[in-house]
Amino acid sequence: MQEFDQLKALWQGHEVEVKLTADEMLRQAKKEVNSLKTRSVMNIAGMLASVVIIALIPAFYDFQSWTSYAGVGITIFTILIFTVILFNDYRLISRSNYTQHPNRFLDTLKVYQLNRFRLYNSLYWFYTVALSVGIVFYLYEILDYFPLVMQAALILVTLGWMVFCSTILRKAVIRRERERIGLLIEKFERISEQFNEK
Repeated sequence: MQEFDQLKALWQGHEVEVKLTADEMLRQAKKEVNSLKTRSVMNIAGMLASVVIIALIPAFYDFQSWTSYAGVGITIFTILIFTVILFNDYRLISRSNYTQHPNRFLDTLKVYQLNRFRLYNSLYWFYTVALSVGIVFYLYEILDYFPLVMQAALILVTLGWMVFCSTILRKAVIRRERERIGLLIEKFERISEQFNEK
């Protein structure tokens, strides 16, 4: 087993020098930047769709308690704040022309990476707490209509989902984002080096 680990370490330490032209790297980077933009637009659209759906709940259900309206309001406000943050990150990436100014776009990518790090770390906990408060207010009235077993099940499923999103899902998203943005930054650093050599 020790030989396998040594072979694996040797293999991972071995770097193959792949020479790509700046145009080929730029083409690859363009595809990845477009994918990043598309993913951002899909996230924003999903957040806006959830705002619309949550806003329609009071139209179809007549709440008796102010807490339900407060819960819906807090939830909508929280989602809108994060939609604005996501939109600002999208604008940051989309307004920079990476084909004409790779160095400037590289700086933009580094700012974007920092923003995403902040979003998934400190701001994420604000988001989770605010959504939790909104859900607690919303469920205060709703739970009265269910039997005790259903109340417990609904609370456990909600808590389980939030714990899952805050731990496993969040870590997977952070790791994937870090890898994608890191590779993109690396490509633009190589592109910048090749442009500077010319």
